[in-house]
Amino acid sequence: MRGSRPGAGMVTMLITVEALTKTYGRGPTATHALAGVDLTLDAGSTAIMGPSGSGKTTLLHCLAGIVVPTSGRVVHGGRDLAAESDAARTRLRRTEFGFVFQSGQLLPELPAEENVALPLLLDGQRPARVRGRARELLALVGLAGMEHRRPGELSGGQAQRVAVARALLSRPGVVFADEPTGSLDQGTGAEVMDLLVRATAAEGSALVVVTHDPTVARRCGRVVTMRDGLVAADHRAPEGAGGRR
Repeated sequence: MRGSRPGAGMVTMLITVEALTKTYGRGPTATHALAGVDLTLDAGSTAIMGPSGSGKTTLLHCLAGIVVPTSGRVVHGGRDLAAESDAARTRLRRTEFGFVFQSGQLLPELPAEENVALPLLLDGQRPARVRGRARELLALVGLAGMEHRRPGELSGGQAQRVAVARALLSRPGVVFADEPTGSLDQGTGAEVMDLLVRATAAEGSALVVVTHDPTVARRCGRVVTMRDGLVAADHRAPEGAGGRR
C-alpha cells in the first residue's frame, strides 16, 4: 500500500517552514495572512491555535500543500512544496498526508467502511486489501461492528471517528486536522480529540491540529500560538506529561 512506512513509532518526517508569507489581494486592500513564519514540526502532536484572522488555517493549508505561499519555503522530506507542481502536491496529499475536517465530509450514501476505503479504492488499489485496512481502522477508533452504517445512522462523534479512520488509511506521515471538534459538543469533542491523538500515535503518524479552543489544544504535546500572521508562542508539554490539560 502506497504511503506505508516501517511501522508505528517510526516517524522521522519533518516539515520545516522558512520565512513563510502569504498575501491575499494587492495594494492597500491586501491581507497579509502570514508575515514571515519560521517553524519546524516533528513527530508527535502539535496544536496551532489563535484567534480568528491570526493565520492558523492559512499556515495549515501551506503545510499541507493546499495553498502555495507568496514567499518562503515549506520543506517536507527534502522537497519544497512551494516549488512542486500542482500534480505533485496532489499526489503528496494522497499518499503522505491525511486530513480530518470539522464537518467530517463523509459521503451520506456510503457505509462507514466504504467511506474509509474510498480514497485508496479510487487510487486503484486492491479492494480486498483496502477494505481489510478500513475495518482494522474502524476497530481502532472504536467502531467495530458499525462498518455497514451510513453517516445518517451515526452520531456526530461516531461520524467524526469514521473521518479519523479515513485520514489514517494510507498510513500517512502527517495527519492534518482543521477544527476537528468544532461541530461537536464539549464532551464529545474531548473524546474525539483524545481518540485522534491516540490513534495517530498508534499508527505512527504525526498530528497537526488547528483549533481556537485551548482545551482541545492542551491535549497535544505541543501548542503553537499564532497572532497577526506570526508565531507568538511555542510551548511543549513536559516529557511524559502526555499533552493533556
